[in-house]
Amino acid sequence: MAVRRDKINYYLDIADSVCERSTCLRIRYGAVIVQNDEIVSTGYNGAPRGRKNCSDVGFCLREARGIPSGERYELCRSVHAEANAIISAGRREMLGASLYLAARDAKTNEVLANRTSCSMCRRLIINAGIKNVYIREDDEHYSTVDVERDWVKEDDSLFGGESQERA
Repeated sequence: MAVRRDKINYYLDIADSVCERSTCLRIRYGAVIVQNDEIVSTGYNGAPRGRKNCSDVGFCLREARGIPSGERYELCRSVHAEANAIISAGRREMLGASLYLAARDAKTNEVLANRTSCSMCRRLIINAGIKNVYIREDDEHYSTVDVERDWVKEDDSLFGGESQERA
């Protein structure tokens, strides 16, 4: 009998598949929101509906200007995967839900470890009422964020922490 995939990696595998729809030329993200063992919504990073994607125009302004990952998001054409998943779900469906996030390098297709949501997406996740975020580290391992403990009580935006630097 085949070994059955654990639930967290199962949903991370789905998030990884969702990131294949990403149109970003730098990093492809996929997100899945799950409530009571049912998928509520999915999202990937790409331009707002009706606008041309970076993959369509063959150009990334942040990359052309040499802007490091995690900085100057206002220059990015994309709506983030987490935001797109939240936009596609109803608040009642997200209260107490989990969000699964996967990221891959757009050029090499390698799973990217040590990724997390930006400060804006963290705020959206907090306000949506999502309880946990699971982030793919490699094909078998993941990190877990307890949103209340790690992002609400440990508010790194107050005193010049990481979120301040990204603003």
